[in-house]
Amino acid sequence: MKTEAMLFGGVAVFFGGSAALYGVWSQDDTGTTVLVVAFGMAALVAFFCLIQYRRRGKRAQDLPDAEVADGAGPVAFFPHESLWPIVTALGFAVAATGVVFGLWLFLIGLGVLARGVFGMVFQYAHR
Repeated sequence: MKTEAMLFGGVAVFFGGSAALYGVWSQDDTGTTVLVVAFGMAALVAFFCLIQYRRRGKRAQDLPDAEVADGAGPVAFFPHESLWPIVTALGFAVAATGVVFGLWLFLIGLGVLARGVFGMVFQYAHR
């Protein structure tokens, strides 16, 4: 996962730099917001891949001299049911409603959304 983390980290740096330059030069709020959101999504994937690499170490795909058979073993982990997607959806709905009704509601929704995202990312940290 180290290669994927570096790849998405590079994409996040690109979008972050593009957002900063675009925001300063164009004064366009819409395009800047889109680039900031793209930066956030790439950074989230890079963070996830980095955490997975630190937790599990190198995979067979990360080794240059690995054989196909080295990647044998359990294919995937299928988690049991979780409430974190519902918390995330609720946080997003409250944050979106907060855009219409006021900053205070948006901030509450942002807090619930952040808790839901971190809950989903780290719910199997002990595994």
